[in-house]
Amino acid sequence: MRGMGIEVKVSGSFPEQGAVISNHLSYLDIVVYAAVHPCVFVSKAEIKSWPVVGWMTTMSGTVYVERGHGGSAIKARAGMQAAVDAGLPVVFFPEGTTSDGSGLLKFHSGLLAQAMEGGAPVTAAYIRYGFREDNGPDVSVADDVCYWGDRNMLAHIFTFLGLRGVRAEVRFAERPIEFSSDALHRKQAAVEAWAAVAALGANTFGEREQVAEEMRHF
Repeated sequence: MRGMGIEVKVSGSFPEQGAVISNHLSYLDIVVYAAVHPCVFVSKAEIKSWPVVGWMTTMSGTVYVERGHGGSAIKARAGMQAAVDAGLPVVFFPEGTTSDGSGLLKFHSGLLAQAMEGGAPVTAAYIRYGFREDNGPDVSVADDVCYWGDRNMLAHIFTFLGLRGVRAEVRFAERPIEFSSDALHRKQAAVEAWAAVAALGANTFGEREQVAEEMRHF
């Protein structure tokens, strides 16, 4: 991160144990969280074959999950539990994919339920990016820092490496999420987890109002 000139600002404390859930904007998210604190990631198996990013995630000790394959949830839980037993927090992204940061996608409940069943506390986190320097009128965080959709990864990485003054801001909740139900009620837990992450990203009253409005559609 220092070599690329990326500034990282952290609000709150990275929990020493349990699971950390966050919104997901880019392959850079993994590098940022790893730079803040030693941790293990849980991610979809496809990432393992991605250029550059696959190598980084594998070297960081990522637990890969093959969606749609029998026993994948159990394997994910075993991997997460091994990390917890080793004293490392586990980070995963319940949205299941990246976005441009304009809104928080619905959360998938699978990994969240596995973490809850294992008895791990679940702490919400939120990541966002910005620029300290002017990169020109044709450059934006949504298009040139966030990686989403069917974009060419190598082209995106090449463009990203040419950016100046990238800033990453990470916020951690003060305490783990207090779920109103257990892991058996997956959908409810996913909604409450979504609300906890969304609340961290809501700075202004208008944003908090938008979060409340989006909650009504769950």
